[in-house]
Amino acid sequence: MKSGVTPEMTPELTAADYAVLADFRHALRRFLVFSEGQAATFGLTPQQHQALLALKAAEPGSATVGHLAERLILKPHSASGLVDRLMALGLLERQPNPADRRQALLRLTDKAEAVLSSLTAIHAEEIRRLRPLLMAMLEKVGS
Repeated sequence: MKSGVTPEMTPELTAADYAVLADFRHALRRFLVFSEGQAATFGLTPQQHQALLALKAAEPGSATVGHLAERLILKPHSASGLVDRLMALGLLERQPNPADRRQALLRLTDKAEAVLSSLTAIHAEEIRRLRPLLMAMLEKVGS
């Protein structure tokens, strides 16, 4: 097993353990479906939304194609294609990295900032709404 957990190490699981995991995964999936729908209302794919969010949250000077690939768990060439599509939509710009001329830094445009601000506010409200449910589920884990 990839996790390093062997069958001998697996604790006895109860029906309640499976129910909590099923409920948690269902809640996560519902949030993802909500998020996908919200991104679509702004003309974005879920991956494009996630890319903008990852770049906005990046430490100064670290918003590169490599960083994006790492955060979205993509191969560098896939991240590069995603960046090209976001640039074509007017959401990203490439700028030379003053610390390393071989590398480009990615910068959100004003248009991307506005879209991301709206999407983030919508998502924050949904997370606030889901918080009690998620907290109750998390408290059941391992109980």
